[in-house]
Amino acid sequence: MKPAIPRVVGIDLAGSPLRWTGVCTMEGRQVRECAAVQTDEDIIALVEASAPDLIVIDAPLRLPPGRRSLDDRNGEHFRPCDRELLSRGIKFFPITLGPMRMLTTRGIRLRKRFERRGIPALEMYPGGAQDIWKIRRKQYGLELLRNGLRRLGIAGITPDMTHDELDAVTGAYVGVLYLKGRAELIGDDRTGGILLPLPRKGTT
Repeated sequence: MKPAIPRVVGIDLAGSPLRWTGVCTMEGRQVRECAAVQTDEDIIALVEASAPDLIVIDAPLRLPPGRRSLDDRNGEHFRPCDRELLSRGIKFFPITLGPMRMLTTRGIRLRKRFERRGIPALEMYPGGAQDIWKIRRKQYGLELLRNGLRRLGIAGITPDMTHDELDAVTGAYVGVLYLKGRAELIGDDRTGGILLPLPRKGTT
């Protein structure tokens, strides 16, 4: 049974633990906690303290079909969910290139650790969600992103939130919408699936 007020943790994961990762706990449309942390252990501690119904992570959580590892060049370059993003005109970085390789490795490692704890984890893409909502991504200025998220009805966004935290807020809200049946999983959990919100009423 779906929770009446979903509690979701959104994670805007950095590829390296030397960089900041944004973590947001959200209940319904209310931000309960936001933080920027670095290590896997700090991320896991925040998640366990929140006891969420779902975790959503801005990082690839599955390899492309046919690949046993990122070094295996026999498989495909794109996952089915990546091809679907391309067909919708949503820009993204391929997971097998450059710094995305480190992010993918870390994302898969964290997903496995969460699943061993019995907490489901799904992939999200904040830039894709922001495009669907027709709000500005962080590249255009944090104030525009903050205001766009507030217009969605999200409460608890503060002026001092970093871009990592705002993307974590975005992901957490997509997870809330998913648990309410208002977001879709592009692809599947076997070959890789990405959560995206359904278009809002009055938008295309």
